Amino acid sequence: MLDGYSVACLAVRPTSSQHVLSTHVTTFPDADERDERVDVFGNRVVQFGLHRPHDGLVVQSMSEAHVWPQELPRRDPAWERVAAAVGVLRGPLALQVAPFGARSRFVDVDEHRLALYDLVSPSFTPGRPIVDAVSAFSMSIFETFSFDPSFTEVSTPLDHVMAQRRGVCQDFAHLAVGALRSIGLAARYVSGYIETDPPPGEPKVFGADASHAWCSVWIPDHGWLDLDPTNGIIAPDRHVTVAWGRDYADVAPVRGVVIGPASPQALQVSVDMARVEVPDDDPTRQIIR
Repeated sequence: MLDGYSVACLAVRPTSSQHVLSTHVTTFPDADERDERVDVFGNRVVQFGLHRPHDGLVVQSMSEAHVWPQELPRRDPAWERVAAAVGVLRGPLALQVAPFGARSRFVDVDEHRLALYDLVSPSFTPGRPIVDAVSAFSMSIFETFSFDPSFTEVSTPLDHVMAQRRGVCQDFAHLAVGALRSIGLAARYVSGYIETDPPPGEPKVFGADASHAWCSVWIPDHGWLDLDPTNGIIAPDRHVTVAWGRDYADVAPVRGVVIGPASPQALQVSVDMARVEVPDDDPTRQIIR
């Protein structure tokens, strides 16, 4: 390649249950130009250009963070009250929440509203508390959809995922986001990493952990509650958050353009997380690298 421009959304960000000690994004070869900014959603974005011949590019992100379990809301209002609260938000809070209630590039709520409603309505029965409903909905996706990494790609539409009942974490996150938005809730797409365990009796392999996607729903007087429909859980504690947006298009890990003669290209991704236990009286409880 003769020239290239890229944007990386790989730096771990602070959250209500994650404190970032350090995060660095580097490239090999070194970039000829580089800039960092914080996007409209508060994600740290690195832009870089490589303006000389190169036959490969390595983008590496290294972070150290304290991660602890998310707190559940002290109050568990009926989901209809939460949806009503989203609809009347004003001022700065509306600017933070409202963008996550409408259609977006990969989550076309308007086109698929009826199918999404049919998917979500069995869990969101009249008067059901929001946390209870979200937990049941997350579990319903986990139990009725199959994880199939060969089935979909980034642009696979929601109706295809629903019809075939299979996909990957990105699909299930988009599906959950769309379904929650279809009933008036605000839901955002979250990207990051998940710590995995090796098979029983086998050692942990370097690079075997995984990039992951899940989502969050907004609850008044609490904020955002994470749910992971791929694993059927809420308030996950084995996840490291990198970024959030309306859908994958807002938080793609690396995107860009290369200029040069036509040639074969291949992408390789490796993720490794190492846990270091800390004393029980430390409120952060654990460090994930």
